Amino acid sequence: MKAFLSLAVGCLISLSAWAQETVAVNTGDIVSPELKNQTVTFKLLAPNAKEVVVEADFFEKVKRQTSFGVMEAPKQIPMVKGQDGVWTYTTSMPSPELHTYCFYVDGMRMLDPSNVYMIRDIATYTNYFLVDGELSQNYFVREVPHGTVSKVWYPSPTLGMERRRMTVYTPAGYEDSNKQYPVLYLLHGAGGDENAWSELGRAIQILDNLIAQGKAEPMIVVMPNGNGAQEAVPGEYPNSMYKPSFANPKTMEGSFEKAFPDIMKYVESHYRTINDKNHRAIAGLSMGGFHSLYISANNPDLFGYVGLFSAAINRQAKGENTYIYENLEAKLAKQFSNAPKLYFIGIGNTDFLFQDNVKYRELLDANGYKYEYMETDGGHEWRNWRKYLNHFVPELFK
Repeated sequence: MKAFLSLAVGCLISLSAWAQETVAVNTGDIVSPELKNQTVTFKLLAPNAKEVVVEADFFEKVKRQTSFGVMEAPKQIPMVKGQDGVWTYTTSMPSPELHTYCFYVDGMRMLDPSNVYMIRDIATYTNYFLVDGELSQNYFVREVPHGTVSKVWYPSPTLGMERRRMTVYTPAGYEDSNKQYPVLYLLHGAGGDENAWSELGRAIQILDNLIAQGKAEPMIVVMPNGNGAQEAVPGEYPNSMYKPSFANPKTMEGSFEKAFPDIMKYVESHYRTINDKNHRAIAGLSMGGFHSLYISANNPDLFGYVGLFSAAINRQAKGENTYIYENLEAKLAKQFSNAPKLYFIGIGNTDFLFQDNVKYRELLDANGYKYEYMETDGGHEWRNWRKYLNHFVPELFK
């Protein structure tokens, strides 16, 4: 018996040591990325690797073949191997922003084992780090009152679902007051889900900081899942352990727009909302901008504020929901006869949707419809959508 106990204790000690060694092997004392003296240094322990390169969103862009065709992608830069088996690359500190990166070890993509901060965009994880500055100051968690973020299930009879999930932000102090609040409905792009804006878009930090600074009105923000065939984020509803995809069914064929009243009905019956046009806003990026355009055009009396961030514009739909996309000019005429207080359009000058947005603005201009326009550098990417949200939110509900 004593021998058995000794063996068991020995095994536990060995397992504990192995676990600690595993942690040490994965991370050791390596700090990566290391930000100091206006530089950023990436590090990776890979003593047996023949080649290690780093790819970061702020590197020079080059043309590269992808599954979507030839597209711009960040340049991959070789790292230098030290005698300790640690590969390093140091470069100048990038501009204030949330930056993403990954490694390629002998051609195989991998994340940084020394950096636990990761975000998922559709089916791809990347590491990230934040560089502080005027542009990015609201992307950080600060010493300010924090709102509450809830994952809320609601019924959607229009989509034939007993439960779907959305992310809901309520501002600091909501639980301790009887006050009613305006609502922003914030929609994600193709391949995204109800986690996209809170995780990739830093929406929670942006809202907390802007409200604390007195630059934005306290508001409820509803971030639904815009994929009409999904109940929630892949992996978080029954039978959903599949690889997330950019192309999802029931996204841009009218189902989501048709079912949007289900979301509003739940929100306005379960939260203390101010239920009139001047206290409702809708905005979204890419596909979410497309949804925002057509939901607001089909419901001209619902939203006093509309935001189109790198919005998809044109749609030739077939099927039972084509009415949603038909007669857009007539719908816009009705919408702008009692115009929204703010109709905002933002897009990057190298975005593949740029020309579609130019044509859409020409349509608005030809009819004398007033809107605010913001053009930024760069393409169809989160660094632009965070900028637009940071700019848009302070203009709401004034």
